[in-house]
Amino acid sequence: MTSHRSQRPATIPDVAREAGVSRSTASRALADYGSVSPDARERVHAAAAKLGYRPNQLARSMITGRTHTLGVVVADIQNPFFAGATRGIADAARAAGYQVLLANTDEDLTQERSAVKMLRDKHVDGIIIAPASSSSTAHLVALREARCPLVLLDREVPSLDTDTVTVDNRGAAEDAVRRLLEAGHRRIGMVTLGGSGEERAAQEGRHGEADRRGETDRHRAAGRADGGEGPQRGHGPDRRRAEPPAQVSTGVERAEGFRAALHAAGLKDPDTYVRVGVHGQDPAALTTELLRLPQPPTALFTTDSLIALGALSAVQEAGLRVPDDVSLITFDDADWTSVIRPRVSVVAQPVQELGARAVRALVARIEGRSQARSEHIVLDTTFVSRDSVAPPPSR
Repeated sequence: MTSHRSQRPATIPDVAREAGVSRSTASRALADYGSVSPDARERVHAAAAKLGYRPNQLARSMITGRTHTLGVVVADIQNPFFAGATRGIADAARAAGYQVLLANTDEDLTQERSAVKMLRDKHVDGIIIAPASSSSTAHLVALREARCPLVLLDREVPSLDTDTVTVDNRGAAEDAVRRLLEAGHRRIGMVTLGGSGEERAAQEGRHGEADRRGETDRHRAAGRADGGEGPQRGHGPDRRRAEPPAQVSTGVERAEGFRAALHAAGLKDPDTYVRVGVHGQDPAALTTELLRLPQPPTALFTTDSLIALGALSAVQEAGLRVPDDVSLITFDDADWTSVIRPRVSVVAQPVQELGARAVRALVARIEGRSQARSEHIVLDTTFVSRDSVAPPPSR
Protein backbone atom coordinates (compact mmCIF):
# COMPACT_ATOMS: atom_id res chain seq x y z
CA MET A 1 0.00 0.00 0.00
CA THR A 2 1.43 3.34 -1.02
CA SER A 3 0.87 6.42 1.12
CA HIS A 4 0.97 9.94 -0.22
CA ARG A 5 2.21 12.65 2.08
CA SER A 6 0.71 16.00 1.15
CA GLN A 7 3.33 18.62 0.47
CA ARG A 8 3.04 22.08 1.99
CA PRO A 9 3.42 25.11 -0.34
CA ALA A 10 6.98 26.29 -0.87
CA THR A 11 8.02 29.32 1.16
CA ILE A 12 10.68 32.00 0.76
CA PRO A 13 13.04 30.16 3.20
CA ASP A 14 12.67 27.04 1.01
CA VAL A 15 13.57 29.03 -2.09
CA ALA A 16 16.50 30.66 -0.29
CA ARG A 17 17.91 27.27 0.76
CA GLU A 18 17.49 25.84 -2.74
CA ALA A 19 19.20 28.88 -4.30
CA GLY A 20 21.95 29.07 -1.67
CA VAL A 21 21.19 32.67 -0.71
CA SER A 22 19.93 34.43 2.37
CA ARG A 23 16.22 34.79 3.04
CA SER A 24 16.39 38.56 2.57
CA THR A 25 18.13 38.17 -0.80
CA ALA A 26 15.49 35.69 -1.96
CA SER A 27 12.73 38.03 -0.81
CA ARG A 28 14.22 41.00 -2.68
CA ALA A 29 14.75 38.94 -5.84
CA LEU A 30 11.20 37.59 -5.85
CA ALA A 31 9.63 40.98 -5.09
CA ASP A 32 11.91 42.70 -7.61
CA TYR A 33 13.13 45.44 -5.30
CA GLY A 34 16.41 46.38 -3.65
CA SER A 35 19.93 45.37 -4.59
CA VAL A 36 20.38 41.79 -5.87
CA SER A 37 23.17 40.59 -8.16
CA PRO A 38 22.08 39.20 -11.55
CA ASP A 39 23.51 35.77 -10.67
CA ALA A 40 21.65 35.58 -7.34
CA ARG A 41 18.43 36.78 -8.97
CA GLU A 42 18.69 34.07 -11.64
CA ARG A 43 19.31 31.34 -9.03
CA VAL A 44 16.39 32.51 -6.91
CA HIS A 45 13.97 32.49 -9.83
CA ALA A 46 15.21 29.08 -10.95
CA ALA A 47 14.71 27.71 -7.42
CA ALA A 48 11.22 29.24 -7.21
CA ALA A 49 10.25 27.59 -10.50
CA LYS A 50 11.65 24.22 -9.39
CA LEU A 51 9.78 24.30 -6.07
CA GLY A 52 6.56 25.69 -7.55
CA TYR A 53 6.73 28.73 -5.30
CA ARG A 54 3.75 31.08 -5.50
CA PRO A 55 4.11 34.50 -3.88
CA ASN A 56 1.77 35.52 -1.09
CA GLN A 57 0.07 38.53 -2.62
CA LEU A 58 -1.36 39.68 0.71
CA ALA A 59 2.06 39.65 2.33
CA ARG A 60 3.57 41.41 -0.67
CA SER A 61 0.88 44.12 -0.58
CA MET A 62 1.64 44.72 3.11
CA ILE A 63 5.27 45.35 2.18
CA THR A 64 4.74 47.42 -0.99
CA GLY A 65 1.44 49.09 -0.08
CA ARG A 66 -0.07 47.94 -3.39
CA THR A 67 -2.29 45.06 -4.49
CA HIS A 68 -1.96 45.64 -8.24
CA THR A 69 -5.74 45.50 -8.53
CA LEU A 70 -8.08 48.13 -9.90
CA GLY A 71 -11.71 48.50 -8.86
CA VAL A 72 -14.26 49.14 -11.60
CA VAL A 73 -17.85 50.19 -10.92
CA VAL A 74 -20.16 50.33 -13.95
CA ALA A 75 -23.80 51.33 -14.18
CA ASP A 76 -25.16 48.48 -16.31
CA ILE A 77 -22.95 45.67 -17.57
CA GLN A 78 -25.80 44.52 -19.84
CA ASN A 79 -25.56 47.76 -21.80
CA PRO A 80 -23.22 47.19 -24.79
CA PHE A 81 -21.49 50.49 -24.02
CA PHE A 82 -20.36 49.38 -20.57
CA ALA A 83 -19.57 45.86 -21.78
CA GLY A 84 -17.23 47.32 -24.39
CA ALA A 85 -15.70 49.83 -21.99
CA THR A 86 -15.07 47.05 -19.47
CA ARG A 87 -13.26 45.04 -22.14
CA GLY A 88 -11.05 48.05 -22.82
CA ILE A 89 -10.41 48.41 -19.09
CA ALA A 90 -9.49 44.73 -18.64
CA ASP A 91 -7.10 44.70 -21.61
CA ALA A 92 -5.34 47.92 -20.60
CA ALA A 93 -5.11 46.85 -16.96
CA ARG A 94 -3.55 43.51 -17.89
CA ALA A 95 -1.01 45.24 -20.10
CA ALA A 96 -0.07 47.51 -17.19
CA GLY A 97 0.31 44.58 -14.77
CA TYR A 98 -2.99 45.02 -12.90
CA GLN A 99 -6.01 42.81 -12.29
CA VAL A 100 -9.61 44.09 -12.22
CA LEU A 101 -12.37 43.71 -9.64
CA LEU A 102 -15.72 44.54 -11.26
CA ALA A 103 -18.99 45.68 -9.66
CA ASN A 104 -22.30 46.44 -11.37
CA THR A 105 -24.77 48.90 -9.82
CA ASP A 106 -27.83 48.97 -12.11
CA GLU A 107 -27.77 52.76 -11.66
CA ASP A 108 -28.62 52.24 -7.99
CA LEU A 109 -26.89 54.57 -5.51
CA THR A 110 -27.16 52.11 -2.62
CA GLN A 111 -25.45 49.42 -4.67
CA GLU A 112 -22.85 51.94 -5.80
CA ARG A 113 -21.99 52.94 -2.23
CA SER A 114 -21.77 49.26 -1.26
CA ALA A 115 -19.51 48.52 -4.23
CA VAL A 116 -17.15 51.38 -3.36
CA LYS A 117 -16.95 50.17 0.25
CA MET A 118 -16.23 46.61 -0.89
CA LEU A 119 -13.43 47.76 -3.18
CA ARG A 120 -11.90 49.90 -0.46
CA ASP A 121 -12.02 46.89 1.90
CA LYS A 122 -10.21 44.87 -0.79
CA HIS A 123 -7.48 47.57 -0.81
CA VAL A 124 -7.60 48.15 -4.56
CA ASP A 125 -4.97 50.60 -5.77
CA GLY A 126 -7.54 52.84 -7.46
CA ILE A 127 -11.11 52.95 -8.75
CA ILE A 128 -12.77 53.69 -12.10
CA ILE A 129 -16.46 54.50 -11.75
CA ALA A 130 -19.45 55.55 -13.86
CA PRO A 131 -21.35 57.38 -11.10
CA ALA A 132 -25.13 57.07 -10.86
CA SER A 133 -25.45 60.64 -9.61
CA SER A 134 -23.77 63.98 -10.08
CA SER A 135 -24.97 65.26 -6.70
CA SER A 136 -25.14 62.33 -4.23
CA THR A 137 -21.39 61.84 -4.13
CA ALA A 138 -20.33 61.74 -0.47
CA HIS A 139 -18.84 58.26 -0.98
CA LEU A 140 -16.73 59.55 -3.87
CA VAL A 141 -15.61 62.59 -1.90
CA ALA A 142 -14.54 60.19 0.86
CA LEU A 143 -12.39 58.31 -1.66
CA ARG A 144 -10.62 61.49 -2.66
CA GLU A 145 -10.12 62.49 0.97
CA ALA A 146 -8.62 59.05 1.64
CA ARG A 147 -6.20 59.70 -1.26
CA CYS A 148 -7.57 56.77 -3.25
CA PRO A 149 -6.90 57.45 -6.95
CA LEU A 150 -10.21 57.87 -8.77
CA VAL A 151 -11.22 58.25 -12.43
CA LEU A 152 -14.76 58.93 -13.62
CA LEU A 153 -15.78 57.07 -16.78
CA ASP A 154 -18.42 58.40 -19.19
CA ARG A 155 -19.86 60.82 -16.62
CA GLU A 156 -18.78 63.94 -14.80
CA VAL A 157 -19.31 65.24 -11.28
CA PRO A 158 -18.69 69.00 -11.52
CA SER A 159 -18.14 69.38 -7.78
CA LEU A 160 -15.50 66.63 -7.64
CA ASP A 161 -11.91 67.46 -8.54
CA THR A 162 -10.81 64.23 -10.20
CA ASP A 163 -9.83 62.83 -13.59
CA THR A 164 -12.63 62.11 -16.08
CA VAL A 165 -12.78 60.32 -19.43
CA THR A 166 -15.79 61.17 -21.63
CA VAL A 167 -16.88 62.17 -25.11
CA ASP A 168 -18.44 65.47 -26.15
CA ASN A 169 -21.99 64.32 -25.48
CA ARG A 170 -23.60 67.71 -26.03
CA GLY A 171 -21.85 68.36 -29.32
CA ALA A 172 -22.46 64.86 -30.66
CA ALA A 173 -26.16 64.98 -29.80
CA GLU A 174 -26.54 68.41 -31.35
CA ASP A 175 -24.89 67.19 -34.55
CA ALA A 176 -27.14 64.12 -34.72
CA VAL A 177 -30.34 66.13 -34.28
CA ARG A 178 -29.14 68.71 -36.81
CA ARG A 179 -28.97 65.90 -39.36
CA LEU A 180 -32.62 65.09 -38.71
CA LEU A 181 -33.47 68.76 -39.17
CA GLU A 182 -31.54 68.85 -42.44
CA ALA A 183 -33.63 65.89 -43.63
CA GLY A 184 -36.70 68.08 -43.16
CA HIS A 185 -37.98 66.96 -39.77
CA ARG A 186 -39.53 69.43 -37.34
CA ARG A 187 -41.36 67.11 -34.94
CA ILE A 188 -38.36 65.33 -33.43
CA GLY A 189 -38.71 63.21 -30.30
CA MET A 190 -36.10 62.19 -27.76
CA VAL A 191 -36.37 59.11 -25.54
CA THR A 192 -33.88 58.70 -22.73
CA LEU A 193 -33.39 56.94 -19.42
CA GLY A 194 -31.03 58.05 -16.71
CA GLY A 195 -30.25 58.29 -13.05
CA SER A 196 -31.27 56.12 -10.16
CA GLY A 197 -34.76 55.71 -8.82
CA GLU A 198 -33.52 57.24 -5.57
CA GLU A 199 -32.39 60.39 -7.36
CA ARG A 200 -35.55 60.58 -9.43
CA ALA A 201 -37.75 60.23 -6.34
CA ALA A 202 -35.89 63.10 -4.70
CA GLN A 203 -36.30 65.21 -7.82
CA GLU A 204 -40.03 64.43 -8.02
CA GLY A 205 -40.39 65.37 -4.36
CA ARG A 206 -38.73 68.74 -4.94
CA HIS A 207 -41.19 69.54 -7.70
CA GLY A 208 -44.26 67.89 -6.22
CA GLU A 209 -45.40 70.75 -4.06
CA ALA A 210 -44.89 73.32 -6.81
CA ASP A 211 -46.75 71.09 -9.25
CA ARG A 212 -49.68 70.69 -6.88
CA ARG A 213 -49.85 74.44 -6.27
CA GLY A 214 -49.93 75.16 -9.99
CA GLU A 215 -52.22 72.32 -11.04
CA THR A 216 -55.52 74.16 -10.55
CA ASP A 217 -54.34 77.29 -12.33
CA ARG A 218 -53.00 75.28 -15.27
CA HIS A 219 -56.25 73.40 -15.72
CA ARG A 220 -58.27 76.60 -15.51
CA ALA A 221 -56.10 78.28 -18.11
CA ALA A 222 -56.16 75.22 -20.34
CA GLY A 223 -59.90 74.91 -19.94
CA ARG A 224 -60.43 78.47 -21.13
CA ALA A 225 -58.16 77.92 -24.12
CA ASP A 226 -59.65 74.55 -25.09
CA GLY A 227 -63.37 75.21 -24.56
CA GLY A 228 -63.41 73.80 -21.05
CA GLU A 229 -62.07 70.31 -21.92
CA GLY A 230 -58.62 70.77 -20.41
CA PRO A 231 -55.19 70.45 -22.01
CA GLN A 232 -54.55 67.95 -24.79
CA ARG A 233 -51.87 65.43 -24.01
CA GLY A 234 -48.54 66.34 -25.46
CA HIS A 235 -49.37 69.93 -26.41
CA GLY A 236 -46.77 71.58 -24.25
CA PRO A 237 -43.89 70.56 -22.01
CA ASP A 238 -44.53 68.24 -19.10
CA ARG A 239 -41.83 68.98 -16.53
CA ARG A 240 -41.94 65.50 -15.05
CA ARG A 241 -41.39 63.87 -18.43
CA ALA A 242 -39.31 66.50 -20.21
CA GLU A 243 -36.60 67.09 -17.64
CA PRO A 244 -33.13 65.71 -18.33
CA PRO A 245 -32.36 62.40 -16.61
CA ALA A 246 -32.01 62.94 -12.90
CA GLN A 247 -28.48 63.88 -11.97
CA VAL A 248 -26.61 61.87 -14.66
CA SER A 249 -24.32 64.16 -16.62
CA THR A 250 -24.27 62.07 -19.81
CA GLY A 251 -28.03 62.21 -20.24
CA VAL A 252 -28.19 65.87 -19.26
CA GLU A 253 -25.56 66.80 -21.86
CA ARG A 254 -27.25 64.82 -24.63
CA ALA A 255 -30.58 66.46 -23.78
CA GLU A 256 -28.84 69.86 -23.90
CA GLY A 257 -27.49 69.06 -27.36
CA PHE A 258 -30.96 67.96 -28.51
CA ARG A 259 -32.50 71.21 -27.29
CA ALA A 260 -29.70 73.36 -28.69
CA ALA A 261 -30.18 71.97 -32.21
CA LEU A 262 -33.94 72.58 -32.10
CA HIS A 263 -33.56 76.08 -30.69
CA ALA A 264 -31.03 76.92 -33.41
CA ALA A 265 -33.62 75.81 -35.98
CA GLY A 266 -36.17 78.19 -34.50
CA LEU A 267 -38.28 75.53 -32.75
CA LYS A 268 -39.37 77.11 -29.49
CA ASP A 269 -40.78 74.15 -27.53
CA PRO A 270 -38.40 71.18 -27.91
CA ASP A 271 -39.67 69.46 -24.76
CA THR A 272 -43.03 68.65 -26.35
CA TYR A 273 -41.54 65.47 -27.80
CA VAL A 274 -39.18 64.51 -24.98
CA ARG A 275 -39.82 61.49 -22.77
CA VAL A 276 -37.55 60.74 -19.81
CA GLY A 277 -37.53 57.59 -17.68
CA VAL A 278 -35.34 56.06 -15.02
CA HIS A 279 -33.05 53.06 -15.38
CA GLY A 280 -35.11 49.91 -15.81
CA GLN A 281 -38.17 51.66 -17.23
CA ASP A 282 -39.47 50.38 -20.57
CA PRO A 283 -38.37 52.73 -23.38
CA ALA A 284 -40.99 51.16 -25.67
CA ALA A 285 -43.74 52.51 -23.42
CA LEU A 286 -42.20 55.98 -23.46
CA THR A 287 -41.96 55.84 -27.25
CA THR A 288 -45.55 54.68 -27.53
CA GLU A 289 -46.62 57.80 -25.62
CA LEU A 290 -45.00 59.92 -28.32
CA LEU A 291 -46.43 57.94 -31.22
CA ARG A 292 -49.97 58.29 -29.84
CA LEU A 293 -49.85 62.08 -29.76
CA PRO A 294 -52.30 63.90 -32.08
CA GLN A 295 -49.26 65.10 -34.01
CA PRO A 296 -46.61 62.43 -33.37
CA PRO A 297 -42.92 62.93 -34.06
CA THR A 298 -41.63 62.06 -37.50
CA ALA A 299 -38.13 61.35 -36.15
CA LEU A 300 -36.67 59.93 -32.95
CA PHE A 301 -33.33 60.46 -31.22
CA THR A 302 -32.47 57.91 -28.52
CA THR A 303 -29.58 58.26 -26.11
CA ASP A 304 -28.28 54.68 -26.17
CA SER A 305 -28.70 51.47 -28.15
CA LEU A 306 -30.86 49.66 -25.59
CA ILE A 307 -33.34 52.54 -25.67
CA ALA A 308 -33.24 52.40 -29.47
CA LEU A 309 -34.29 48.74 -29.35
CA GLY A 310 -37.30 49.70 -27.24
CA ALA A 311 -38.13 52.55 -29.60
CA LEU A 312 -37.95 50.24 -32.63
CA SER A 313 -40.25 47.79 -30.89
CA ALA A 314 -42.80 50.54 -30.27
CA VAL A 315 -42.59 51.76 -33.86
CA GLN A 316 -43.23 48.25 -35.20
CA GLU A 317 -46.04 47.64 -32.70
CA ALA A 318 -47.72 50.82 -33.96
CA GLY A 319 -47.63 49.45 -37.51
CA LEU A 320 -45.07 52.04 -38.62
CA ARG A 321 -41.83 51.64 -40.52
CA VAL A 322 -38.33 53.09 -40.22
CA PRO A 323 -37.52 55.36 -42.02
CA ASP A 324 -40.70 55.63 -44.15
CA ASP A 325 -42.86 56.79 -41.23
CA VAL A 326 -40.32 57.53 -38.49
CA SER A 327 -36.61 58.27 -38.84
CA LEU A 328 -34.24 57.12 -36.09
CA ILE A 329 -30.77 58.02 -34.82
CA THR A 330 -29.23 56.59 -31.65
CA PHE A 331 -26.10 56.95 -29.58
CA ASP A 332 -23.79 53.89 -29.61
CA ASP A 333 -22.84 51.62 -32.49
CA ALA A 334 -24.07 48.32 -31.02
CA ASP A 335 -23.56 45.24 -33.19
CA TRP A 336 -27.25 44.90 -34.01
CA THR A 337 -27.53 48.42 -35.47
CA SER A 338 -25.65 47.38 -38.62
CA VAL A 339 -27.28 43.94 -38.91
CA ILE A 340 -31.01 44.77 -38.95
CA ARG A 341 -32.72 46.24 -41.98
CA PRO A 342 -32.88 49.12 -42.33
CA ARG A 343 -29.50 49.65 -40.72
CA VAL A 344 -29.56 52.31 -38.01
CA SER A 345 -27.60 55.56 -38.21
CA VAL A 346 -25.61 56.06 -35.00
CA VAL A 347 -23.31 58.26 -32.99
CA ALA A 348 -20.39 55.87 -32.51
CA GLN A 349 -18.26 56.24 -29.39
CA PRO A 350 -14.71 54.84 -29.07
CA VAL A 351 -16.00 52.52 -26.36
CA GLN A 352 -12.97 50.33 -25.66
CA GLU A 353 -10.62 53.30 -25.95
CA LEU A 354 -12.65 55.14 -23.30
CA GLY A 355 -12.02 52.24 -20.91
CA ALA A 356 -8.35 52.00 -21.85
CA ARG A 357 -7.77 55.74 -21.37
CA ALA A 358 -9.43 55.55 -17.96
CA VAL A 359 -6.97 52.81 -16.96
CA ARG A 360 -3.97 54.76 -18.22
CA ALA A 361 -5.10 57.85 -16.32
CA LEU A 362 -5.67 55.83 -13.14
CA VAL A 363 -2.35 53.94 -13.31
CA ALA A 364 -0.53 57.23 -13.88
CA ARG A 365 -2.10 58.52 -10.64
CA ILE A 366 -1.26 55.34 -8.75
CA GLU A 367 2.35 55.38 -9.89
CA GLY A 368 2.82 59.12 -9.42
CA ARG A 369 3.37 59.90 -13.10
CA SER A 370 0.53 62.39 -13.67
CA GLN A 371 0.26 66.11 -13.17
CA ALA A 372 -1.11 67.42 -9.90
CA ARG A 373 -4.21 68.97 -11.47
CA SER A 374 -7.09 66.73 -12.50
CA GLU A 375 -7.44 66.04 -16.21
CA HIS A 376 -10.61 65.97 -18.31
CA ILE A 377 -10.01 63.68 -21.28
CA VAL A 378 -12.56 64.10 -24.09
CA LEU A 379 -12.50 61.62 -26.99
CA ASP A 380 -14.10 62.14 -30.39
CA THR A 381 -17.29 60.48 -31.58
CA THR A 382 -18.08 59.52 -35.19
CA PHE A 383 -21.43 59.83 -36.91
CA VAL A 384 -22.16 56.69 -38.95
CA SER A 385 -24.80 57.40 -41.59
CA ARG A 386 -26.84 54.35 -42.61
CA ASP A 387 -30.43 53.79 -43.72
CA SER A 388 -32.70 54.93 -40.87
CA VAL A 389 -33.06 58.60 -41.81
CA ALA A 390 -35.33 59.87 -44.58
CA PRO A 391 -37.46 62.98 -45.20
CA PRO A 392 -40.64 63.11 -43.12
CA PRO A 393 -43.75 61.49 -44.62
CA SER A 394 -46.04 63.89 -46.51
CA ARG A 395 -49.11 63.80 -44.29
